[in-house]
Amino acid sequence: QVQLVESGGGLVQPGGSLRLSCAASGSFSNINVMAWYRQDPGKGRTLVAEISRDFRPNYGDSAKGRFAISRDNAKNTVYLQMNSLKPEDTAVYICNARALMYSGGYYTYWGQGTQVTVSS
Repeated sequence: QVQLVESGGGLVQPGGSLRLSCAASGSFSNINVMAWYRQDPGKGRTLVAEISRDFRPNYGDSAKGRFAISRDNAKNTVYLQMNSLKPEDTAVYICNARALMYSGGYYTYWGQGTQVTVSS
């Protein structure tokens, strides 16, 4: 089992910045891909950014040029630096991790989410 704990959300003014963190803990061999999704009311989850274990990032359209994803494999933690925030970035941001278990299989886990609100 893998637990994902997010932090760093909150209220920020347009043009401001936030840094989200997500730490994975539990019993697993390693974490493969780590990612951030956003959940908008009444809609499905949308990929914001993902990063492979060897640090290759991939960004969703809303994040390109403004957000940066990074990770610390020693801490099993993924970060999302969000800059030049806009009101339309307001959403619940949810951490996702694909873990290699000791049994040899890969499983995907989700965090509880952290609210990001961009408003003046």
